[in-house]
Amino acid sequence: MAMQVGKKFSWVIKDFPSLQCKICHSAPVLIGDCKWRLLAECDLVVLHLYMCITDSQPFPSEAVKVRLTIVNQLSEYRSILKESDHGFDEKSPTWGCAIDSVKLVFHATNNPTFIKRGTMVVNGDLKIVAEVISVSNVSEESIPLRKLVVNGFHVLPSQVKKLRLESEIQSMDVNGFQVLPSQVESVRLIFKRHPNIAVEFRAKNQHLRNACMDFLLSLIDTLCQSLEDLSNEDLVEADIALTYLKDAGFKVDWLEKKLDIVKDKKEKEQSSLARLQEMEDCLLKLKQQCSDLNALVEKEEEELSDTRTPMSFDDVV
Repeated sequence: MAMQVGKKFSWVIKDFPSLQCKICHSAPVLIGDCKWRLLAECDLVVLHLYMCITDSQPFPSEAVKVRLTIVNQLSEYRSILKESDHGFDEKSPTWGCAIDSVKLVFHATNNPTFIKRGTMVVNGDLKIVAEVISVSNVSEESIPLRKLVVNGFHVLPSQVKKLRLESEIQSMDVNGFQVLPSQVESVRLIFKRHPNIAVEFRAKNQHLRNACMDFLLSLIDTLCQSLEDLSNEDLVEADIALTYLKDAGFKVDWLEKKLDIVKDKKEKEQSSLARLQEMEDCLLKLKQQCSDLNALVEKEEEELSDTRTPMSFDDVV
């Protein structure tokens, strides 16, 4: 079902959890001189979305900005936004994006459900809003907003392919997982201390293997945060992440114990904070009582001083 409003149209994917390894698409929507539609494909951990121009349609004469919003139906400001400038033509009639696997987890039923700070799926429905915006004939270099982010760097569209290629060349294999140079030592240490961690890991797809390793490293990074920066919500999400890693085949009993330790510390921290707050409240009351008592002492001393003042000759006579 697709509904158009101006240059935007929304698409609701019904029964989204059953979409696994299937392809579905929205109805065509006319925007400008072109008919557009969305196409969705979901594999084990990634939702792929594509913006397409339907067959036998004229292509835009200039690049357009495509903006896709995966709507958080409980809290819109937590929705996921994906956008890019793209020149649609016969050689490149589609533009696509992938939703990070960290935002996609599997429950025991293997049904994917978005869980990061709310939910994207309500009653089985996933809502996507697509927007097509015309980009005027201005050079890339003069429009900083048109720069894309690749591996943390803001680059021009013409530089994306080169940078991604360099990134792929830089990745290194550690026990069958392609990782960045900055992750090599961490991953090697994990396999050194836990050599059987991936013996039951079933995924063969390299993208899926990399996503799971990123998931594992992200979870470890979470547990390394200071308790002040670690919220109860973070610990709930860590529990979900741990379940996902177990379901994927990782042996992470050791990590579960560490998570339990962090939970205990967080509970002790909160109890300690509550006791400190109670003590501070009592101390504040005591300080106020001391202040009031000091005032009474000063008043009493003044009265005592007046009482002890001897009478003068005039007073007596």
